[in-house]
Amino acid sequence: MADVLDLAILGLLHESPMHGYELRKQLSTKLGAIRAAISYGSLYPTLRRLQTAGWITEAGETPADDADVPPLTSRRGRVVYKITAEGKERFQDLLAQVGPEAYEDAAFGVHFAFFSRTEVDIRLRILEGRRRKVEERREGFREVLQRAAERLDAYTLELQRHGLDAADREVRWLEELIANERSGRTPPPRGSEGELRPPAPRSTDSAPPLTARPGPDDSAE
Repeated sequence: MADVLDLAILGLLHESPMHGYELRKQLSTKLGAIRAAISYGSLYPTLRRLQTAGWITEAGETPADDADVPPLTSRRGRVVYKITAEGKERFQDLLAQVGPEAYEDAAFGVHFAFFSRTEVDIRLRILEGRRRKVEERREGFREVLQRAAERLDAYTLELQRHGLDAADREVRWLEELIANERSGRTPPPRGSEGELRPPAPRSTDSAPPLTARPGPDDSAE
């Protein structure tokens, strides 16, 4: 997770200098895949480590705004961080790192967020690796449904179906992205119709009510 967090922070600072609280907000909104891993307890030690490594530096302070100050924190001016030339090189190195860890949920989301700064061959390798990962996950759901469906209660069974449905949709989405990369097409601009984005999980609020499937005895009535 350390490299993923480094990649996320360096990528955001590559776009613009920010103070720590703004960084945390951007990490949560733009890179929701690692939201659970971000806290003030992990963010600021990471910023200090990146600063010690020479990858980021302080660019001054901004006055604290009451609306932006979290409860129980100081209102003093906040330190603004910016990426250094060495940090930009480190960012590119992290972007080019491709392996099983890049296909996991959090790492893939961060890599994908910075695909516009990533070489085509690296993008393809990450997309293809992620597809294999999700296909394996999909097969796991199918196996459970085929072998153990009769032993699962209705809610556990529905959860497995939900996982299979989400995996199916992500595989289709990844295949579309891979086809676009191979043909030289890119996703439409943000906010346009038909924008390619990770498939959203099905809302449990709108899910149909659970009903028991008829068994052999029921069909005979």
